[in-house]
Amino acid sequence: MSVIQSNDAFLAVQVLDLVLAERRKALSQREWNHRLAGYGYSLKQSSDGVVVTNLRTGSTVCAIPGEASI
Repeated sequence: MSVIQSNDAFLAVQVLDLVLAERRKALSQREWNHRLAGYGYSLKQSSDGVVVTNLRTGSTVCAIPGEASI
């Protein structure tokens, strides 16, 4: 069971790196959302802040740090 959790954590770190890299490239919030959709992710506001979700399943992948929020 711990292998699955560590794989999930590894995936979350990779996705967060991708999301933040795309944020640096994007000129606007709209472009950022469009870029992420191309990879199959979206940003959602939640009670915990902004989270990255999988477009296909709707599941939460990781949280976005406050300084990079939408």
